[in-house]
Amino acid sequence: MWCGRVALRVALQRIAVVPLNSLSITGGLPGAVQREMSSLPRVYITRQIPPEGLKILSESGQVQFDLWDSDDVPVPRKELLQKVKGVDALVCVLTEKIDAELLDAAGPNLKVLSTMSVGFDHLSLEELKKRGIRVGYTPDVLTDSVAELTVALLLTTSRRLIEATHEAKTGGWGTWRTLWLCGYELANSTVGILGLGRIGVAIAERLKPFKVKKFIYTDVAPRPELASLIDAEYVSMDELASQSDFLTVCCALTPETKDICNKDLFSKMKNTSIFINTSRGGVVDQEDLYEALSSGQIAGAGLDVTVPEPLPTSHPLFTLNNCVILPHIASASYSTRNAMSALAANNLLLGLKGQPMIKELKL
Repeated sequence: MWCGRVALRVALQRIAVVPLNSLSITGGLPGAVQREMSSLPRVYITRQIPPEGLKILSESGQVQFDLWDSDDVPVPRKELLQKVKGVDALVCVLTEKIDAELLDAAGPNLKVLSTMSVGFDHLSLEELKKRGIRVGYTPDVLTDSVAELTVALLLTTSRRLIEATHEAKTGGWGTWRTLWLCGYELANSTVGILGLGRIGVAIAERLKPFKVKKFIYTDVAPRPELASLIDAEYVSMDELASQSDFLTVCCALTPETKDICNKDLFSKMKNTSIFINTSRGGVVDQEDLYEALSSGQIAGAGLDVTVPEPLPTSHPLFTLNNCVILPHIASASYSTRNAMSALAANNLLLGLKGQPMIKELKL
């Protein structure tokens, strides 16, 4: 699997492009060239995406584009609705809600949408399908990064590293104590995976050297080919909850999985178990999670995703020592974000040419 992911990253850089000066700058060009450029498909990019993707679009000679030139603040909705008017294609990230209102504002010219994300719960798929708009997305290239972060979050939570750092900084580090800051180790444990896909497999591959005793998983149906890669056993949802020492959530957010991690699930988990979510915040009922953590029903939780994002600093989960919350950084490595950007750009260019995208959602 590793070889396949590396090959995809390399392939992204080999898509044929025609070098051309940046299409966002036309000053000083001959009139004929400006007219030719003005006839190119118009693209709007909703964020200052990493440089590899912008370079591919600039050098392709196939599009003219405008972008919201900030990575710190999302484009205001009012401005976004203005900027998409009449565009042929759109590059977005997961902070932009692509719904009927936006698609109506864009108009009939919009034929291709490319999202720089593996998740697509920010897209109104039915509206896109109804309008015949093709959709590209960016799976696979972020598998390694997300798996690494998931393992890091699991260890940080189970071994209470945030608490330990705080104690060391604030004078709580006194004499050696037999059970002070004790946590839970992976050796001889059972790790449960909710939603076994590429990322779930990659997480298990990284956890296996920690001498995990058993991997179990649940999904809408058994996935024997993937399960065989990590020697994982298919179980029911109830069995996943009751058997797991560590439960990591890797499923997509769908109407069926919304709030699937709720009071019913937590009530069946061990009081020594650790819950990890790096998928989507919407799969967890956060009120139920707070109750499970504050009452001692489960030992700890690590979250990279929440509802909403950002999670208000006044949220009760932030008051708990046994809850580690990260600001949705699972794919935040330089190589992964550039690879996502490149894939999003290439998906868009191929879609505009009517060719198969590298990664396309089948609507």
